[in-house]
Amino acid sequence: MQKIKSLMARQGLKSPQESMADLSPVENLRIPSKEELRELREQPIDPQAEQEIIDSIEEVYFSNDSFDMVQHELEKLPPELNLQELEEYRDKLKRQQAAVSKKVADLILEKQPAYVKELERVTALQTNLQLAAVICTNARRQLSVAKEGFTEASLGLLANQRRRQLLTGLLKSLRTIKTLVKLTPMEEDYPGAIQLCLECQKAASTFKHYSCISELNSKLQDTLEQIEEQLDVALSKTCKHFDVSHYTKVQLAYTLLGKTQTAMDQLHMHFTQAIHNTVFQVVLGYVELCAGNADTKFQKMQYKDLCTHITPDSYIPCLTDLCKALWEVMLSYHHTMQWHEEHDKQETTPTPEDAAAAESDELAVDRSYVKKKLEHGLTRIWQDVQLKVKAYILGTDMSNFKYDDFIVVLDVISRLMQVGEEFCGSKSEVLQESIKRQSVNYFKNYHRARLEELRMFLENETWELCPVKSNFNIAQLHEFKFMGQCRSPSVSPSRQAASLSSSAQEELSLFQQYQREGNPFEMHMEHKEEETEDVLASNGYESDELEKSVYQDYDSDSDVPEELKQDYVDEQTGDAPLKSVPRETMRTKKKSDYNLNKTNAPILTNTTLNVIRLVGKYMQMMNILKPIAFDVIHCVSQLFDYYLYAVYTFFGRNDMYESSGLGLISSRLRTTLNRIQESLIDMTSTHPTANLGTEDRKEKVPSPHLSQLVVLTNSGTLYGLAQRVVATESLVFLAEQFESLQSHLDAMMPAAKKPFLQQFYSQTVSTASELRKPIYWIVAAKAIDYEQMLLMMAGVKWDIREIMSQHNVYVDVLLKEFEQFNKRLGEVSRHVRIPLPVSNVLWEHCIRLANRTLVEGYANVKKCSNEGRALMQLDFQQFLMKLEKLTDLRPIPDKEFVETYIKAYYLTENDMEQFIKNHREYSMKQLANLVNVCLGSHINKKARQKLLAAIDDIDRPKR
Repeated sequence: MQKIKSLMARQGLKSPQESMADLSPVENLRIPSKEELRELREQPIDPQAEQEIIDSIEEVYFSNDSFDMVQHELEKLPPELNLQELEEYRDKLKRQQAAVSKKVADLILEKQPAYVKELERVTALQTNLQLAAVICTNARRQLSVAKEGFTEASLGLLANQRRRQLLTGLLKSLRTIKTLVKLTPMEEDYPGAIQLCLECQKAASTFKHYSCISELNSKLQDTLEQIEEQLDVALSKTCKHFDVSHYTKVQLAYTLLGKTQTAMDQLHMHFTQAIHNTVFQVVLGYVELCAGNADTKFQKMQYKDLCTHITPDSYIPCLTDLCKALWEVMLSYHHTMQWHEEHDKQETTPTPEDAAAAESDELAVDRSYVKKKLEHGLTRIWQDVQLKVKAYILGTDMSNFKYDDFIVVLDVISRLMQVGEEFCGSKSEVLQESIKRQSVNYFKNYHRARLEELRMFLENETWELCPVKSNFNIAQLHEFKFMGQCRSPSVSPSRQAASLSSSAQEELSLFQQYQREGNPFEMHMEHKEEETEDVLASNGYESDELEKSVYQDYDSDSDVPEELKQDYVDEQTGDAPLKSVPRETMRTKKKSDYNLNKTNAPILTNTTLNVIRLVGKYMQMMNILKPIAFDVIHCVSQLFDYYLYAVYTFFGRNDMYESSGLGLISSRLRTTLNRIQESLIDMTSTHPTANLGTEDRKEKVPSPHLSQLVVLTNSGTLYGLAQRVVATESLVFLAEQFESLQSHLDAMMPAAKKPFLQQFYSQTVSTASELRKPIYWIVAAKAIDYEQMLLMMAGVKWDIREIMSQHNVYVDVLLKEFEQFNKRLGEVSRHVRIPLPVSNVLWEHCIRLANRTLVEGYANVKKCSNEGRALMQLDFQQFLMKLEKLTDLRPIPDKEFVETYIKAYYLTENDMEQFIKNHREYSMKQLANLVNVCLGSHINKKARQKLLAAIDDIDRPKR
């Protein structure tokens, strides 16, 4: 069927439905005649054959495309035409055409009743349309009459009245806007102004099709933009002086505008601008003030260049004002964050309405944005602050600043870094790096000057006692106040209460302490005025009674009650104030402790006190600026090294040490002294041939020279014993203070550098007390005439034949020397307290030297009998008995040294050989004397030579 329709279309025929659809005028319809239809239907043909004919038609004839059948058939013709074939093909086409035409005729006849019926409906519809046209024409004419008679008269009046009322209300609103806009700058009612503008814009949008309203709407928009500009100015004011009510109005206004996020972006821009403008104006003010003229060139400078024009005198005030101004900006930002946190808590209450819920989601997005922006802004603002302060710090060379001024700078920067840590948790790497650069530069110059100053102090030091109170502690010095130790008892209770309240206040953060008023950078000057110390005694003694008791004769206290003696003993601790002597050793009166009646105040000099103060200053710098802690501690160690080296050089250096055999300087002390000399002492002044580089010389200090006012050769003063005691014990006291500071220094020292500190304490500080031996040995070696004793012993006859009951005279002479020495010690102790360890060392040296002199005298004997050996023992026992009454030093040093030597006179040949191997403490001369004098008459020459050869072969290290 579809093929028939396509073929009908090719032949210009249409289906009945298409024909009816195309009939707009009935006259154009062409209906086939009944004869044509009948002729087509009367053609006899088999339906099956007819269908086969139609199916044999080529598919191209049924195509919907424009198809030229004639052209198609002509193109199919063969090159050589055959008439018979052409006629056969023509007949075939005719049969196909006849089959198609018959099929079409059948279809037309089949649909003709429906066609006729539809045609009748079309005719009826045409009649109805003509009637409707007549009715519409009449209606329009009647409506025109109604319009003229009713609409223009009645409804027009009502519309005009309504429009008049709306315009009257609009006029009233416009007048209100005009009045409010004029009042807005004074009253700062930004939310009210914006609310009114938005309401007017909403009303005006209803009449926007009117040209006057459109112009009014644009003016309202301009007014709104002006309000936004003023609002932006108001927002910028909160960056320096935060006001809750003012900021609340500004935020409410931005919320009405729907620009909460924009407001936050603008706020951060204003904070950045406020930081720049603030620091520039502060520095510019000081630069112009110091310049003293109205030159405007400074205003055109960059901030970094402007900082280089700050003078040293105005540096600290400008830095303080700079930090104060930056504090105000950061405090405003802190208040801003607090406001938003509190505001968010108030707005988080749930609302059940859907519309409110949708609005709440939008607010939640804004709050989230604001929160993130504020949190991110903390780091950004602090970074800006650091960069501005860094430029200021590095703009001036502070190497020549006074120490107190530099500490003030460090204190201010430390306080600023504390602000930064509380502000955003930052470690302030930028500030630390910049202040570290300045500190290292400053500290190198400062330390070099202090070492030169220390050398000057040492060279002018007369080693007199510096009178301090008995309860003196370094914590009482204002240089150590930063350590937070307890104040001295002399501090008033009111001041202690004030310190307690201030410490309680320290527990609060800076932003909590100064939330409403004050500034953390105003505290330094106040504290500086309160710094006082009371460490010096008025006349070197705690009271007049103690002063009188000092001058009591030590040996004339036999009438003093025993319990009073015990009180005197209990007051003394012997060595440093922190150490005590066991009660058992103090039961009897000690002849060797020459300070029983004197207060147990520390022994130190002005130079010692100066070194301690320097250490306190250095530790202040470490406490404030921990990155240079190692450099500072290294310099602190140099202060101690130089003091120790000076005391050794002045009082302990002597060429007779090695020959004494007493082991006065330990290997550890010797190593320490050599290290100090190599690393710290500039030897070019004493050794011109020494070749040192310029840099090495900068790091070193010339060796100090003892003041000419200090006389160490006078026997009446025991060769400067008072000065030696003050020098040595001040060094020991200094070492004890270093020991007490070890935990503080260790806490400041970086972990990688702690071995240096441990080595300094174990190899240097701990050796301070070891200097007592070489320093006091010189006194002991000169205080008693050992040469006279040797001469007297040489005159004694030892080859006697009878046992003597009376000791020799040289023993009495030696004991008299010791008594005289004891008396001189008592005289010296009236001026300087001689601690128990010092007196013990002095007595030990003297007794050891005396005992070794006895052995040397016995070794000089040419002939000796058994009775002579008994006399030696008698002499020595008499010496020991009398000596024990002079000193309570137990056991007597080198007692066995003498006794063993005397007993060696009784040894046999074999025992002597073993004795030589086991007792290397004796010299070759002393051992040879035993062989020659004691065994000479009992052994042959060969045996004697054997023993002497054994003596020569032994390598004898000195004790």
